[in-house]
Amino acid sequence: MNQLHAMRVFLKVADTESFGRAAAALDLSNAVVTRYVSLLEAHLNTRLLNRTTRSVSLTEAGRAYADGCRAVIEQVETIEASISNNSADPSGSLKLVASASFSLLGLTPMLRAFHERYPGVKLRLSLLHRPVDIVAEGFDVGIVVPHLVSSGTLINRPLFRVAAVLVASPEYLSRQGTPVRPAALATHDFLAPSTEIHGSAWSFIGPTGASESVVLDPAYSVNSSPMLRQAALSGMGIAVVPESHVTQDIESGALVRLLPNYALKDADKEVSIVYPGRKHVPAKTRAFVDFALTFFRDSESASESLESSID
Repeated sequence: MNQLHAMRVFLKVADTESFGRAAAALDLSNAVVTRYVSLLEAHLNTRLLNRTTRSVSLTEAGRAYADGCRAVIEQVETIEASISNNSADPSGSLKLVASASFSLLGLTPMLRAFHERYPGVKLRLSLLHRPVDIVAEGFDVGIVVPHLVSSGTLINRPLFRVAAVLVASPEYLSRQGTPVRPAALATHDFLAPSTEIHGSAWSFIGPTGASESVVLDPAYSVNSSPMLRQAALSGMGIAVVPESHVTQDIESGALVRLLPNYALKDADKEVSIVYPGRKHVPAKTRAFVDFALTFFRDSESASESLESSID
């Protein structure tokens, strides 16, 4: 038995209170996780976990052992980070998570550039379209929108914001007319993000700076901006989408931007890079965070490439 690895597995089970969630976070099978914990208990000749069909909890001995494991692993990580941070070439596997709405074309250029700069770092990317707990699920770094992050023990570094606009197809507008004020949207087929992303009240800032609000009951809602774009192109109604999603459509005339003198309030999306707030950040994580911040903030063309893929 690799005792240090078994201790890490045991801690993940203790933190997630689940063999299944620990297995998923560690990319192991349930059987392997169960075996590691059983081997530890046999080695210590004591029960570390209370198991029922619905829950897992620490025994008194398990709590004491977990505290000791954390101290040992923190010391090991401190030693490794100290050595790794002195290395000119960060290495090892880096577990990344990104919102599923990032397209391959948008995210890949940065990952390719990072790989070319740090070939010793193996990238392990997961795309999710649900809230994610970076720490509990074992990720090193996330590139996400804030509402998809459920862990509070993170360092959050904003990358950029994506503006939202209203668009519709010429065919729809010829059939239903073109709204000239936000209040007129109530008489149209409104295509909107799902309610968990944005509520039914929409606020607009007019050309004079005055705010105008309207409550809209969408004819169609979906948690995917690419789907909203397709719905608008098909003539289903007026959609609110990230501006960079539809720049080419507007330029070609396939879609028309509506209410251009009004700005949507609280509809923009902030994309952040997040990572666990540890005392010693591994060199591979620090290298990736610094590289991503530079890539998206200092390279206008790079920022545009990802903005065009954010959902």
